[in-house]
Amino acid sequence: MFYAILAYHVEQTVQSWTPEEDAALMVDLLEVNDRLTRAGKLGPAARLGETAKAVTLRGPGDGMVIDGPFAETKEQLLGLYVLDCADQDEAIATARDLKRVNPSAIYEIRPIMLYLPGSPLAAGDG
Repeated sequence: MFYAILAYHVEQTVQSWTPEEDAALMVDLLEVNDRLTRAGKLGPAARLGETAKAVTLRGPGDGMVIDGPFAETKEQLLGLYVLDCADQDEAIATARDLKRVNPSAIYEIRPIMLYLPGSPLAAGDG
């Protein structure tokens, strides 16, 4: 089964990191990503751009483009991973690996169904 792991963080905190702090975290996260890739578990993963440059499409018909995501939360969605896991327990274990190297982040684990797969990740038996 496919799972999305959505990575949330306080954007101002992330933006306050020095380039060296950010690079060190990315090295640690890429070690987790490399392990998942070797195991054939990791599909698309993305670090999203800053929310100040985001727009939202809302409303009926063609909709209206408005500035930014307007979530009433302290944390913002800053990235995501798509994984092929046997079950939710495996997805949670993977999120725990990510949290070990980025302990101040929050990870939401959600099952997903790919209806237009854009990645060579093949669904496993799970």
